Amino acid sequence: MTKMSAVGRQGIPLIELDHVDKTFGPVVALRDISLGVYPGEVHCLLGDNGAGKSTLIKTLSGVHQPSRGELRIEGRKVVFESPRDAINAGVATVYQDLAMLPLMSIARNFFLGREITRQVGPFKVFDMDTASRITREELHKIGIDLRDPDQAIGTLSGGERQSVAIARAIYFGAKVLILDEPTSALGVKEAAVVLKYVLQARARHLGVIFITHNVHHAWAVGDTFTVLNRGQSYGTFAKEATNREALLSMMAGGEALEELSVELGEIAHTDRTAAARSEAAAARALHEGAVHPGGHG
Repeated sequence: MTKMSAVGRQGIPLIELDHVDKTFGPVVALRDISLGVYPGEVHCLLGDNGAGKSTLIKTLSGVHQPSRGELRIEGRKVVFESPRDAINAGVATVYQDLAMLPLMSIARNFFLGREITRQVGPFKVFDMDTASRITREELHKIGIDLRDPDQAIGTLSGGERQSVAIARAIYFGAKVLILDEPTSALGVKEAAVVLKYVLQARARHLGVIFITHNVHHAWAVGDTFTVLNRGQSYGTFAKEATNREALLSMMAGGEALEELSVELGEIAHTDRTAAARSEAAAARALHEGAVHPGGHG
């Protein structure tokens, strides 16, 4: 299995990291990370807990600035001073907590922070009718038929809330959609719903960065895979050049996984030996009881 090059990936990457490091004092969170995401591509970022996924997300979305290396948008070097800079450049991030207010309506959450208004005398007020209409239309485009855009978003399932967040990002002009563990708290059916909308975003030529530690979900939708382990990249691999087992091994750290397998084998062998000894002792006790009934008075 070999690392992939940009050959066969069309045009200039929508977003690209070039030899990026991120340090916090003496702590190295990311080391020499390079990756690019192209239009119409689902780029899966894989790694176990502590691999550096969260730091990488925050670097891509403007929360952190790289300590070394470059971030480029469509070939142009940029420095995001804040998440607002990233949003204005077309980079939208959907975090695990979704940044939604559960008691507010779907339409109000759809326009949260970007409220559309109408003039009422000298005042500007939230245009609920227009917001509800746009929300219904945009969700319909990705296959969700709302009963009522004015219902509280907290009444939706986890998968539906993820889908609202994805539709919102697309509506506001995202070119790159970063999804932070979108299926981690969902059941099988809800996860399948979210994965379907990920594919729809790809069909609309967005670049999707799908962060997950679930190889099976990544394999279902991914085109390319970057594996992180302890802040370092094992490389980027095309789907046709790898397999699920190889990705899982890299996520766990291949040598560590092999060592664990050996340890588990030794434990199992020890347990089997101990169990056999216990069974033999019990059999002897039963035999002695049968030969000498009643024991010693």
